[in-house]
Amino acid sequence: MSGECDQHRLQQLMAPRLQPETFVYCTFADFQLPTGLQPICTFREAEGLTAIVERSQAERARVPYVFEARLITLTVHSSLEAIGFLATIATSLAKAGISCNAVAAYHHDHLFIPVARAADALDVLNALSLSGAQTVS
Repeated sequence: MSGECDQHRLQQLMAPRLQPETFVYCTFADFQLPTGLQPICTFREAEGLTAIVERSQAERARVPYVFEARLITLTVHSSLEAIGFLATIATSLAKAGISCNAVAAYHHDHLFIPVARAADALDVLNALSLSGAQTVS
């Protein structure tokens, strides 16, 4: 398995990057994506296909959506077997009153944060990264 597993190194090297787009969550009970949607992520649930798409795409396709979010990518290559990294992230954000929907992908972890709290979340993550750097030193 590739990627970093050490909790302190992950925290130190996470280098969060705020993406410029606004993303939304859509669901399709028939498991079919409408034409024009190019999701950043999909997940198949019993109730239907969940798709996370750019808000502008959802609006153009005239599909209902919820949870307008900004995406923060933790640019460190985290192992899918890393223990506790996302728990630490989620706990830090929760203490600041910021909700977070996390997606672990092959190379990086991705956080969907309410639009109004994205800058605050970035501040929390940067502070957490600095505290990880001090722990490792």
